[in-house]
Amino acid sequence: MPTCLISRLQARTASDGACASGWILIMFIMMRLMVSRLILQEYVRNPRGVQLFTCGWLPASSSPKALVFLCHACGFKLAAAGYGVFGIDYEGHGKSMGARCYIQKFDRLVADCDRFFKSICDMEEYRSKSRFLYGESMGGAVALLLHRRDPAFWDGAVLVAPMCKISEKVKPHPVVVTLLTQVEELIPTWKIVPTKDVIDSAFKDPLKREHIRRNKLIYQDKPRLKTALELLRTSMDVEDSLAEVSMPFFILHGEADTVTDPEVSRALYDRAASADKTIKLYPGMWHGLTAGEPDDNVELVFADIVAWLNKRSHHRKPEHGGRVGSAPSEPARYQRRPVSGGSGMDSPVSIPRRRGGFLCGQCRM
Repeated sequence: MPTCLISRLQARTASDGACASGWILIMFIMMRLMVSRLILQEYVRNPRGVQLFTCGWLPASSSPKALVFLCHACGFKLAAAGYGVFGIDYEGHGKSMGARCYIQKFDRLVADCDRFFKSICDMEEYRSKSRFLYGESMGGAVALLLHRRDPAFWDGAVLVAPMCKISEKVKPHPVVVTLLTQVEELIPTWKIVPTKDVIDSAFKDPLKREHIRRNKLIYQDKPRLKTALELLRTSMDVEDSLAEVSMPFFILHGEADTVTDPEVSRALYDRAASADKTIKLYPGMWHGLTAGEPDDNVELVFADIVAWLNKRSHHRKPEHGGRVGSAPSEPARYQRRPVSGGSGMDSPVSIPRRRGGFLCGQCRM
């Protein structure tokens, strides 16, 4: 644990007149840092030549219970609970290259996740591990579309406030949508879509809301035209195909969410063909269940997630002679480059594994 961080904690607890409890807090944080570690930061190049930032966490002292693949989230708490956690920043999001928060085709974003996640599942040490998707907000739609691409591959999904439909409270008026659709091919990257401030609507805790605003990796401008329309079309597509969902899943949604619609999460639960499905709605909670609620609420949500995963993690038989059947060979999949100065643009092709404290970046929605 960095000495400067310990010093700041000591100063804070001394000023609060709570030295004893402060040292307990310090020891607690040190223990949390010891039970999980960030083990991978690297760039991979997708088929379009764009470098995407990837990261991963493993338990420090044991083999992971199962694998969890993040769609728009961070993984420290799940790694602390004993899971191997891997994430990728979408093209144009977080630390990945590409036009900032520009989604030309949502299917491309899903395909990038599919390639990277299956490349991890294909590693020899992980072929016998259960594999789960974890999607928050837009990532919930990504998780459901990954399942659609390969219905039998995933052992389940955790869907936190999933974007099965964009709430009418933040969606532009239908007349505006019609007008924007007519010019999307002429000005696809223009930031002109009128929307309400998602950060104000998503994060209940004022301090956490301001922390999010100061995060330079989070896009806070108006959505680009093509991006907004792709999100709208994707949410409509997901809503129309809820009955096709067959994997086990756990939906968590705040009843006071005004960004994604809790009623559509209820519809997913009701319509899905899955034999193993769970939904939990949290009274009074907003959209940002894992990052925008008071700490007690966040801990409650993560405890529910870990309990659900623990009951479904098991040893699985390797497929097709031990390899993941639908994952292509390494040359066809990605060129890998180590993180270098935050850009990864001038490094030799190799896979260094570095410890650090960076969490996969996010874009709003």
